[in-house]
Amino acid sequence: MANTTSAKVTEDKVVGWFMNYVLEHETVPKSVYKFCKENKIQESDFYKFFGSFEGLRHRIWEKFYENTMSVMQKNKAYDNMTNEEKMLTFFFTFFESLTLNRSYVLFVLNEHKGRMEKITQLKGLRNHIKDFAAELIEERNSEKNLKILKRNPQIFSEGAWLQFLFLLKFWMDDNSPDFERTDIAIEKSVTTIFEVFENTPLEKIIDFGKFLYKENFA
Repeated sequence: MANTTSAKVTEDKVVGWFMNYVLEHETVPKSVYKFCKENKIQESDFYKFFGSFEGLRHRIWEKFYENTMSVMQKNKAYDNMTNEEKMLTFFFTFFESLTLNRSYVLFVLNEHKGRMEKITQLKGLRNHIKDFAAELIEERNSEKNLKILKRNPQIFSEGAWLQFLFLLKFWMDDNSPDFERTDIAIEKSVTTIFEVFENTPLEKIIDFGKFLYKENFA
């Protein structure tokens, strides 16, 4: 087959080719061989970055996260934000990134609508979001002198993941201009979950997260 030099093939290019293929054909490529032939690269070029299409799909979600963190950290005001403001900024920025790729994201998620918590390609993203949320609560704990006032980062991080799934479902169904209802949902849910976390017994946090995932805000 025709071949571009390996130096010209990057992870971002392979991801772009894959996403374009999915959008144009409304299905994933049938094989790595055909995918590489169509894009005039060797299979070995593909395997330098991904072991399979499934691995590539996992990586796309991780790249959404990495791009979000990169944008946030370029904001000079970020380090001085409160933990609640950091979480708000994260969700606003992440969903802006999803909106730029909405057609692809909807195609992927509509394959699993109603059981998004079971989508395996979100596994890496789940770990990233939980780590980010745990970091925020550990920062807040460091400001508290009494151990009894400190919160469990693992419980908070699980609640943050369930909150993300709720927002993802909400965004998928949002038909408002510029997805303004999603912005309102983000603000309400982040404010509420921080209030709940600070003032509610720990055993109720996960139940609240499940409620967010199952219900829509009025």
